[in-house]
Amino acid sequence: MFEVNELILKKAEELGFGDVVVLSHEESRRQVRFANNEITVAKNWHSRKVELFVEYGKRIGSTTLMTFDGETIERSLKALLASVKSLSPKEDYYGIAEGPFKYRDIPETFDKRIVELDEPNEYVERAINAALEEGAKRVAGVLYTDHNRLYLSTSNGVEAYDEGTGVEISVRAFIGDEESGHGTSSSRVLDRFNPESAGRKAGEIAKLAVNPVQGKAGTYDVIFDPLAFANLMSYMSFMASAFAVEAGFSFMVGKLGQRIAGEGVTIRDIGNMPNAYGTRKFDDEGVPTRETTIIEKGELKTYLLNTSMAKKYKRETTANAGLIMPRAWNIYVTPGDHSKEELFEEVRHGIYITNVWYTRFQNYVKGDFSTIPRDGAFLIEKGELKPIRNIRVSDNMQHILEGIAALGRELYQIHWWEVSTPVFTPYVLVKDVGITRATK
Repeated sequence: MFEVNELILKKAEELGFGDVVVLSHEESRRQVRFANNEITVAKNWHSRKVELFVEYGKRIGSTTLMTFDGETIERSLKALLASVKSLSPKEDYYGIAEGPFKYRDIPETFDKRIVELDEPNEYVERAINAALEEGAKRVAGVLYTDHNRLYLSTSNGVEAYDEGTGVEISVRAFIGDEESGHGTSSSRVLDRFNPESAGRKAGEIAKLAVNPVQGKAGTYDVIFDPLAFANLMSYMSFMASAFAVEAGFSFMVGKLGQRIAGEGVTIRDIGNMPNAYGTRKFDDEGVPTRETTIIEKGELKTYLLNTSMAKKYKRETTANAGLIMPRAWNIYVTPGDHSKEELFEEVRHGIYITNVWYTRFQNYVKGDFSTIPRDGAFLIEKGELKPIRNIRVSDNMQHILEGIAALGRELYQIHWWEVSTPVFTPYVLVKDVGITRATK
């Protein structure tokens, strides 16, 4: 793939492009789906693609190539050149990173055993059995294994390679039509993968959720399960991008240096974290990934930046470059000092939300949103859990962050189709959360 990259760079230079980034991907993915306690589908994919970023007179553009012969490359570059020439210059564009860079290997990001894994079905069976042992009647879900290679070349002297693996499972357990639970497990290496924990969690919640009653609207202290809080933090990670701020898709607009969360809240993006699903050696400009504190003790410290936006804000890049916009790699919510049991003991009258989906923003700049609890949700009364249904969280992202009153001490890695940016989070207690009744 480096030969393809060099060909593209050569052709781009001949056509007069300035900054050019070529990021080639080779991806192998295996899927095992299961339903009604049995494996139903097994699939394998192998794909190659080239993502391309170009600049011409401060006009920027991008495209994706799926075939790599010289004729297709030249035709695609000419079409891209014609397209960007029609654009107005982006006067606040300040270029890409100057290479070369040195990179360090990051532990627990590649496992040859995942590449060579012949029989992933046993991990599915372990998850199913764990859910059934907890009382589930039906179990469904999906397991993925991944093997990815990245080849990066830029017009500014960067040539970089990274290879990684991963394995993850998402498990839903059911007892009746309304009683369900969800659990996940994600790991970059096989030794840290725990499908039983995902099945057990799903089964436990489903069993607790039997015979739910209609929940009542109001303001409650809410304990968010890691699966639920990770969903909110995944959206927050997008809003921390300087691109989202400037495009008007973030409640963080104009709030650098201001308090936007509770004093006990520190949130980081860690691009070089071992055994994290989003970890890479370098960003899309080739800058070595690192740890960036987004919120420290409640104060917004920085947006996520690429080289161009960093120069605009008179800062250093945070090594979060995507081809077009800065992006998070792994969001890390710094844990607190509470056990799970202690968090629940602090709530005399509240709600425990195990999972959410369909998170939608009514106003991005204000941060107003709503999201629907999925799977078991419970009224907490003096430590007792009573299953409820048909409620909706209707609140504000900054208000949620400001209302964080306590955090668990144990972290969980959450990554599944509702949480595309991996999030490491504990159980979280948030005060005075708005709850409405769901409508059909």
